[in-house]
Amino acid sequence: MTALQHKPESPIAHLTAADIETLGRELDALRQQVVDSRGERDAAYIRRIIRTQRALELSSRVVLLASLFPPAWLAGTIGLSVAKILENMEIGHNVLHGQWDWMRDPAIHSTAWEWDNASPAELWKHSHNEVHHTYTNVLGKDNDLGYGIMRVDEDQRWVPLYLLQPVWNGLNALAFEYGIAAYDLEIGKVLKGRVDREVFRGQLRKVLRKVRKQVTRDYVVHPLLSGPSALATLGANVTANVVRNLWTHSVIMCGHFPSGVETFTRTSIEGETRGEWYLRQMLGAANVSGGPLLHLMTGNLSFQIEHHLFPDLPSNRYQQIAPQVRDLFDRYGLRYTTGPLPRQVASAWWKVVRLSLPNELAVRLSPPAAVEAPAGNLRAA
Repeated sequence: MTALQHKPESPIAHLTAADIETLGRELDALRQQVVDSRGERDAAYIRRIIRTQRALELSSRVVLLASLFPPAWLAGTIGLSVAKILENMEIGHNVLHGQWDWMRDPAIHSTAWEWDNASPAELWKHSHNEVHHTYTNVLGKDNDLGYGIMRVDEDQRWVPLYLLQPVWNGLNALAFEYGIAAYDLEIGKVLKGRVDREVFRGQLRKVLRKVRKQVTRDYVVHPLLSGPSALATLGANVTANVVRNLWTHSVIMCGHFPSGVETFTRTSIEGETRGEWYLRQMLGAANVSGGPLLHLMTGNLSFQIEHHLFPDLPSNRYQQIAPQVRDLFDRYGLRYTTGPLPRQVASAWWKVVRLSLPNELAVRLSPPAAVEAPAGNLRAA
């Protein structure tokens, strides 16, 4: 048995340690194929996306100068919302992952990029790249699992405060960028005395500077530039930020919360091998099915499984390698959890509601069936 085979109903009970390490070598080989083939076509892709996003944001803000007129307000608000989503999802998130560092372009590099988000890039890279992607779905180690405010597994001790977690989750969705900034500050650890207070104060100052800059730009400068349309432009900027927050929150929920996604105990990863780490990423993530526009607007996190396997590969390659990854799931008899966006969002929210209740009540609310690939034929014991 491997370290991950920690539950009687383990979805990998049929795999031997040798199977898992062979799987790891196959995934290493797949990753290397993509690394070896990166080139100008990929570089042209991200540069085109950045140009498009910036042009869309600029044109939308120009249109909003006349936002006193309803058609201009609607067009500008939609354009700005899309631009902010693109900046956060397909550009900011992926640049900060180092997906484009191989280009050696100082203007598109993880060490220099700062995104349109309340959380400074430096803090986010630590909490997301270093912690979340290392300890994916490990209870007590991966703070993305419930963001420290929700119960996301039956093994977590229930307390009455969890009855309100659907409310917390809804409020978090509306102000998601600020929730992430607070989460990156690790306020829970600060309150428990597990973080140096001076370090925390320094990080808090960085967050407040970032928030002040964004608030000044979106809620002061651009509205004032609109003159008579100031209030309408202010409303458009608020709307665009809320739309971006709701969309981002939904995409992230779909990647880690739907039915079919596994969680893991701290002890289950002790002595974890490379193959076991890969396996945990495969079981601890879910995809969203859809077309090219959906993939673009999710920052290709609709391929969350592929992203967690290879977080530093260019996002435009995830769709390309997805069939090969799914083939591995089939051959090794693993569940490839995927489904349309509405179904995945509903499944994720159902888990939030169900686990807000004590286990004796939650067990009566059966989770919806996960969407999965057909089982493969590898059944070695």
